[in-house]
Amino acid sequence: MPPTFDTAHLDHEMSLPDDIEALTLPDLYVGLEIPLLAPGDGIVTDRQHASADRYEADDPQNQIGGMVSPFPLSGWLRHGCERVIQVAGGTACHPGEANADYMLDDVYERDLDAGYHEKGSCVDGDAGCVLYDLFGGFNDRAGRLVRRPIRFSPIRRQVDVLQGEAEAHYRQLNTQVRSRNSEDDGQPLRMASRDVVGNLVGTWKLSLRELKPEYVGLLVEAVDYLDAHSEEFELQLGGARNFGAGMVDARVINPLYTDAEIKRVYNRAQDATSGMTYKDDLWRESVRQQFVKPLQERVNGMGEP
Repeated sequence: MPPTFDTAHLDHEMSLPDDIEALTLPDLYVGLEIPLLAPGDGIVTDRQHASADRYEADDPQNQIGGMVSPFPLSGWLRHGCERVIQVAGGTACHPGEANADYMLDDVYERDLDAGYHEKGSCVDGDAGCVLYDLFGGFNDRAGRLVRRPIRFSPIRRQVDVLQGEAEAHYRQLNTQVRSRNSEDDGQPLRMASRDVVGNLVGTWKLSLRELKPEYVGLLVEAVDYLDAHSEEFELQLGGARNFGAGMVDARVINPLYTDAEIKRVYNRAQDATSGMTYKDDLWRESVRQQFVKPLQERVNGMGEP
């Protein structure tokens, strides 16, 4: 049976098609394909599988796995959510405090003019704007969205996409930092090493603590927006974007899929079934809109508290 959604705050009831048997919700799987990811300190490796004196960064037999921290992933997703709300005519909850020690005097005011409202100004009782609800971060109220790390492994059979895992390869890159002064003619200044993950293919598992349709609608719209604007500098994932890292192909895996069908998406030996094709059509033509419409209603009703 499909889960029950809280719609008491909306002007209409949800009307899902009768032939929907189940949804992955409250879990939502974001399918990711990332040629190169450099999230700064956001990689934890499992190096005990390689002897310390025999580790070579470019050896494909290292078989080192690990985890990508949820923090850069969460910031990337939130940025997409902010853009979706702003494009729809609403304002996004500012992630920073108004009295923070900004280097520029007017930076907060410029953000407010660019489509944000002051952090927490949307709160009325326990409820705030949809971004406040999802991501939390203040007033001792946890966000309604649980963001997990992504576990990765270069060994395909050890990857379980139903647990938010991905096939990927850990590497250490050594690069030269060169002078940008034209008089130096690109003279090397120092060597720098960075941890990166290459050819990441898998899922990021998100979970909702509360089921409100607009939460799902915002996440779906945000992932689509991030995918469509993946080459824009400010919407790339992680750091070190100046050498092409962080361009992400992303999509929400159809919530109508069964566990077996989600696994089939990542099985290179199997194509989509006719049932999966039918569910794709059903999601695109009717079900998706049942989540996006409440989001539009809530954003249109967003104003000053």
